[in-house]
Amino acid sequence: MSLFRSVCTVSRFYIASSALVPGLLRFNTSNIRCFSSEKSVVHAPLFASENSINSVLTNSSILSISQHWKNTLPQGKKVSAIDLALNSVVKVFTVSNKHRTFQPWQFCLQDEGTGSGFVIAGRKILTNAHVVANHTSVKVRKHGSPTKYKAKVRAIGHECDLAILDIDSDNFWEGMNPLELGDIPSLQEKVYVVGYPKGGDTISVTKGVVSRVELLEYSHSATELLAIQIDAAINEGNSGGPVIMGNKVAGVAFETLGCSDSIGYIIPTPVISHFLDAVEESGQHVSFCSINLSYQNMENDQLRNHFKMSDDMTGIVIKKINPLSDSYKVLKKNDVILAIDGVPIGNDSTVPFRNKERITFKHLVSMKKPCERALLKVLREGKEYEFSISLKPVPRLVPMHQFDKPPSYYIFGGLVFVPLTKPYIDDASISKYALEKMPKKAGEQIVIISQILEDDINTGYNIFEDLQVKKVNGVQVHNLKHLYNLIEECCTEKLLMDLEQDNIIALDYKSAKKATSKILKKLEIPSAMSKDLKPRQLNRRRRVS
Repeated sequence: MSLFRSVCTVSRFYIASSALVPGLLRFNTSNIRCFSSEKSVVHAPLFASENSINSVLTNSSILSISQHWKNTLPQGKKVSAIDLALNSVVKVFTVSNKHRTFQPWQFCLQDEGTGSGFVIAGRKILTNAHVVANHTSVKVRKHGSPTKYKAKVRAIGHECDLAILDIDSDNFWEGMNPLELGDIPSLQEKVYVVGYPKGGDTISVTKGVVSRVELLEYSHSATELLAIQIDAAINEGNSGGPVIMGNKVAGVAFETLGCSDSIGYIIPTPVISHFLDAVEESGQHVSFCSINLSYQNMENDQLRNHFKMSDDMTGIVIKKINPLSDSYKVLKKNDVILAIDGVPIGNDSTVPFRNKERITFKHLVSMKKPCERALLKVLREGKEYEFSISLKPVPRLVPMHQFDKPPSYYIFGGLVFVPLTKPYIDDASISKYALEKMPKKAGEQIVIISQILEDDINTGYNIFEDLQVKKVNGVQVHNLKHLYNLIEECCTEKLLMDLEQDNIIALDYKSAKKATSKILKKLEIPSAMSKDLKPRQLNRRRRVS
């Protein structure tokens, strides 16, 4: 992945506030988003000629555009999905609120934003997860209506950046038409992006072609899944809207490439169907599968000779395996994976995909259901083996995202302890090396000191911010809850903490305990710990006869 790839999600394009200059983009300091595109927005029908399009673009309301679309369609021709989109694509209004990264007991300023969505079968609305992430309010407005209807987030999949909305009002559903999912479009296939981007309040359509189909790291979740690159203009506010091919949906608009014109990305229908099927079966989003290992490509002849590969063999060599995965029980370091489910893996880790196209083998894994099995052909010390491995989602040591829930924290002696996450790494601008680490056992976390709340008790320790706490009184720290218990249950006069880089913190336990209360009161911090760390209150009510 190129270091220069600056991706932005494209839902929240401006804030409804008179204090802001109209049209200016408001940046979120915890996730700066860039955008650059000069491509014009075309409010026009699929089948109209260039002259008719120009006539429509001149002083035309959206109602006249809709009528023009109907008039330009050939008699007897089947109505296209673009026409149906007028009664399917909606504008989504959200109010969101999230906790601060470095003061997890506080909320950031409330944020108002907009995105797009569209109706699918079953009286549901599909949109992007990043449109409704950390929401406190979601409302939807359909085309031609001044009314905003309250919506409820029925299911959300942050990995695939998709969400399903429910609306109880029968009035909303009157005249609404569901759109149907289609196939993955071919290269150079024409597509149309429909939604409510910046620059206006009414529905808009932009036209383009498919540039490439490949796996992409989704910026919302840092999960690598199939994506389609198109050159149609995708602007802030388009997120969650459908991308139409023919009379069906080819994908959902969700990202654009920062500082580049005419490079947008859509979530393809296989990923959408995987999400919808999981929600239908379980009632909630189910994580995408991973083979849970790191590997090296085998493009060097000498490397292949070293692992005793014949001339007709291709594959990848295993470097590390996640101990929590089923692969760990079967595979070994330096095994060469030759094929998955009978599909040969190239020395560049790709497999055949459609007509003379190739795609990384991880796509085959990600499209499997949890606990579904994969047949791996493996070369081990010059001999071939076949292993059937159960694939399941495994939590990462460092979570890639944290949405829709309050963060965990613990304060003692002015030291603020938090579990390390990718959002924290991004905001603190610290090394991303920890992202490659794998857990040794379930529930493991990397606990760090996020900041030092100044007090005499912690004088000289301010240089230890962002360092990992390895041990408390000689006991290895497993996670934040474990650290909390070790400190709260300390029965020694001194509290010693071993940090990374061989640093040590020593505190007088009783003095640090008193200092904690003083610091909390001084800084008006409501609690020394997040709710998930607080001891559960026992039900002490007695039955009276």
